[in-house]
Amino acid sequence: MSAAAEPARAPDGAQVRALATAARAAARVVAKAPASQRLAALAAMAAAVRANEAEILAANARDIEAATGHLSAAMIDRLRLDPARLAGVARAIDEVAAQPELIGAMTPYVTRPSGIEVAQMRIPLGVIAIVYESRPNVTTDAAALCLKAGNACILRGGSEAIHSNRALGAAVAAGLAAAGLPAEAVQVMPWPDREAMKALIALDDLIDVVIPRGGEGLIRFVAEHSRVPVIKHYKGVCHVYVHADADPEMALAICENAKIQRPGTCNAVETILIDRAIAETFVPALVARFAGRVELRGDALVQRLGGPTIKAATEDDWHAEYVDLIVAIRVVDDLAAAIAHIETYGSNHTEAIVTRDAAIAERFVRECESSTVVVNASTRFADGGELGLGAEIGVSTTKLHAYGPMGALGLTTSKFVVRGTGQLRR
Repeated sequence: MSAAAEPARAPDGAQVRALATAARAAARVVAKAPASQRLAALAAMAAAVRANEAEILAANARDIEAATGHLSAAMIDRLRLDPARLAGVARAIDEVAAQPELIGAMTPYVTRPSGIEVAQMRIPLGVIAIVYESRPNVTTDAAALCLKAGNACILRGGSEAIHSNRALGAAVAAGLAAAGLPAEAVQVMPWPDREAMKALIALDDLIDVVIPRGGEGLIRFVAEHSRVPVIKHYKGVCHVYVHADADPEMALAICENAKIQRPGTCNAVETILIDRAIAETFVPALVARFAGRVELRGDALVQRLGGPTIKAATEDDWHAEYVDLIVAIRVVDDLAAAIAHIETYGSNHTEAIVTRDAAIAERFVRECESSTVVVNASTRFADGGELGLGAEIGVSTTKLHAYGPMGALGLTTSKFVVRGTGQLRR
């Protein structure tokens, strides 16, 4: 297996259209392919990732070397592959394959007063364009989910991960070839240029949906320039609310994991809200827990209770997605104040509460409208793999067409099927 040659720069619109036209033709083939053929492609894809570990890691090392000194440590962590992470990439493909088959699944028929019988059938979306940055595992996650759901896809990764994406794309191509599916069913776009991306997302006659996955700037650019429907995830301003009746040790461990385990991810906590009733004891304990590892920014009370290492939080800090070892801390009066803060500053991504009060937890679950709500666990569980989807193609923070981590189900829609015995509309 070998990665593709260096791409030509600045393609013209005809080249991009040709790529999308080929994807449209491949989508028809994949949609009609039996589940067994799509599963065979996924199995061969996972096998190719495992068999070509050395080549994929070498390609990733080239990207890491080029990024060092230009990207933050947290962003480089998002870019980095190692043997354990690459094993996880292959395992995610296997887990997607093991999900229940979706295409052709039917709801029960319902008989209407006219005598017709009505049901709905699950079908693919068609051609999906995924525009993403940094994280090379998106290449295989997106390919696997799109194939599972009977779609074709065009993958436009960032220039910072170009060698990694090509190497993983070669594994995807090997899987398609082994199963006899068209190579155009999953295409890694060979041009990293922004103009090529603009040409791609203008093709509303060939592409059914665009899913951008990356920083807020990228997502806003896609949303502003696309003529194709966009499933958006602007940013992950995630919160942990430590309620007055929280177990202190549990709360400290959850805050630590949510911020430190992988700070460069969109489900890392960015703001910690602490109930005023426990602030006197919990703020110093939290500051001690993070000491020397995380930059802390707090309101006036947090500064007074936490000491001189706490920087003053500004209004911008409550809106911030740091994607780094920085966290904002605020004291709130009660549950209602915590939810009001989340409604004002949150991004509909993930919010967590730590409490031993079941009634308070239930109120938080009901009243907090973010796409993932967590009780007594880390925000880091807001991930398709952790939530049982096998992998995710992204996290939608708008309620149409999907909400939250999107697996294969989110890459399908449904059509109505009507059966009759000669009925006529009167």
